[in-house]
Amino acid sequence: MRDSRFGNPERESEVPFKPHSSHWGVFSARMIDGELEVRPYEGDPDPNQIIENFPGALRHRARIAQPMVRRGWLERGPGPDEKRGQDEFVPMAWQEVLDLLGRELVRVRDGFGPEAIFGGSYGWSSAGRFHHAQSQIHRFLNIACGGYVRSVTSYSSGSSQVLIPHILGNHEELAKHNVTWEQVEKDSEIVIAFGGMALKNSMVAGGGISKHVERGVMQRAAARGCEFILVSPLASDLPEEARPEWVSLIPASDTALMMAMVHTLVVEGRHDRAFLERYTVGWPTFERYLLGEADGIPKDAHWAAPLTGVPADAIMALARRLHGKRALVVVSHSLQRARYGEQPVWMGMVLAAALGQIGLSGGGYAYPLGAIAYYGRRKNAVKLPTLSQGSNSVREFIPVARIADMLLGPGEAYRFNGKTLTYPEIKLIYWAGGNPFHHHQDLNRLKKAFAAVDTLVVHELAWTATARHADIVLPCTMTLERDDIGGSSNDPLLVPMRQIAPPYGEARDDFAIFADLAERLGARDAFTEGRTVRQWLEHLYEPTRLGLVQLNLPAPSFEDFWESSGILVPQGPDDGGNLRAFREDPLASPLETPSGKLEIFSETIASFGEADCPGHPAWLGSGYLPTESAPLVLVSNQPRTRLHSQLDFGGHSGSGKHRGREIASMHPKDAAERGIADGDIVRLFNERGACLAAIALTEDIRPGVIQLPTGAWYDPADPTEEKTLCVHGNPNVLTEDVGTSALAQGCTGQLTTVEVERFDGNLPPIRAYDPPLSLPAPASHLDG
Repeated sequence: MRDSRFGNPERESEVPFKPHSSHWGVFSARMIDGELEVRPYEGDPDPNQIIENFPGALRHRARIAQPMVRRGWLERGPGPDEKRGQDEFVPMAWQEVLDLLGRELVRVRDGFGPEAIFGGSYGWSSAGRFHHAQSQIHRFLNIACGGYVRSVTSYSSGSSQVLIPHILGNHEELAKHNVTWEQVEKDSEIVIAFGGMALKNSMVAGGGISKHVERGVMQRAAARGCEFILVSPLASDLPEEARPEWVSLIPASDTALMMAMVHTLVVEGRHDRAFLERYTVGWPTFERYLLGEADGIPKDAHWAAPLTGVPADAIMALARRLHGKRALVVVSHSLQRARYGEQPVWMGMVLAAALGQIGLSGGGYAYPLGAIAYYGRRKNAVKLPTLSQGSNSVREFIPVARIADMLLGPGEAYRFNGKTLTYPEIKLIYWAGGNPFHHHQDLNRLKKAFAAVDTLVVHELAWTATARHADIVLPCTMTLERDDIGGSSNDPLLVPMRQIAPPYGEARDDFAIFADLAERLGARDAFTEGRTVRQWLEHLYEPTRLGLVQLNLPAPSFEDFWESSGILVPQGPDDGGNLRAFREDPLASPLETPSGKLEIFSETIASFGEADCPGHPAWLGSGYLPTESAPLVLVSNQPRTRLHSQLDFGGHSGSGKHRGREIASMHPKDAAERGIADGDIVRLFNERGACLAAIALTEDIRPGVIQLPTGAWYDPADPTEEKTLCVHGNPNVLTEDVGTSALAQGCTGQLTTVEVERFDGNLPPIRAYDPPLSLPAPASHLDG
């Protein structure tokens, strides 16, 4: 059926609003006298203001207007070069730069094999199903180059994506088809959220989202009498509409708190023995550890109190409150983005199992509810448009957060998911979609890693730090500058993403760039399959239309869909997914684990022999103990005014800064000890680097903790220095580039330790959005 909640703007103006979508929400837009206007989807009860970044970003000076080649690479040819990130750029014509790049791809492909090419595409790129940078680049590399070295897992959930298949089954099924917000609103009696469910996180979703329901659900559930308990060092990790009770704890101590709560349930006979016996394996082994019979250390509330900062009596009272109620245990992505990040995810499942709640409506275990907007929703009942990426002949891969390790240590061995693997030797990185100078940790180390390759190619719409470190920069269109189809697997609205504005400068679609490049490698027809963009959109839409036909539902033609404001596709039942089916009949519906049950002790993981991830949940320490030189724990979490680093130069993102700097939150007690006042510019520093930020004082943060969101574009005061100061406030100059454990090698960028001091020097200017220096192309090159 058609959706008409964009209204009828044609009656309001001669220039109609056209539907579009983004990861932070469905919206519509139009151009009036060269200015962009945006407005949220009328059916959204709580629209995301991040769409306000579009007007200022569309024609911003940070946009890339034409193809650029780094001067040093152009003059000296491919090879390692520490000048990346410092060099000037030379503008080139499209045909010339594609000829140049085509020859370089052939050199690497034929001389070293496709296993010397890293297909670096990590990030959210576009909500469109066709102009999805990751799909486009992988399709191109598979078809034109024979494959590429890929990355697996994600920066957001790297440790849980490896752990959960061993202990709970399918990771995506758990996240996307489990406890829904409908169940929380109707049935949950108490929700304990370790790491919280911050609305800034659930405002975004891959493919877009039409209705942001989280705030309203929590408000209505709280009004009904549902209790929300927030366990976090930050009071802002649950909205005030949930009326949360804040349990302020020491960062990275959640596992200890959960263990002490389960210990209380066990010694008081409040745990569900029947559930544990029927639905789990390994409980007796874990129970011996929990009670201290295995190591002489009972994991009780008195043991946990100094580790967590939560009084023993409060821990025991918390456990008792959960008993006998429809209790939901939530663990956020953030907890597993730290050293030993597998442990809180595993222990959260054990807590829910001990309560006997897993599989019940509104109860049990809901990792990671609230982390992304499509979690907690019903799954669509028809197939979404999806671009085939082809087949990759290269078997080598890396965990996504180990890119610097790979580039700095080719041939070195490492452990991952029970196997010993070897880092490949990469000659060329081709990056389209994403900004590793946002996602990755220890940016000074990443700079060295990027200096080690022969060639770095980047498709970008703006001069991110990644583009500044590239050898060949190809300007691509912004989502508003092309046609596409928007949709998410857990949202019913399929949106015709109509082009709103012409491309900026000489920017081209990724598809057009890859098609012309594939021609130079003899693979244009195979890559394009002879289709134009419009024909591709029609082709990708057809399976969705046929899915509607098979369900005897209205199935608009592509032409009708394209002229509409979007169509609503059917969604599946709110049936609790695999965990509900498993609870109702564990023999008929076993989990996708080795035992078919919930694995409190995993024989498989134990057999790997990893000291930092044993066979059952264990307290391995926090990994972030304050020191004299770094006494504060830094929480480096997701920003409120943008998605990761996307459109950081937009107006809404800029409104969340002070004096051009990202804002760090700090407790007044910690600030007073350092002579810091509200609004001051401070320097955060540790052994890895330093950055500037503005300070906002608040009592909604635990003393001893400072919070600085990610996403401010890396802006080095002196790019030639090894550990230069980031003047803009990028916390990843401070975070540590190590894996969560040898099991998962996930990202540990959520936490680190730092010191903070007031910055009293001359304030350096923000240059992150200024295009780098460019020079005219050398005549000898143009003539040759």
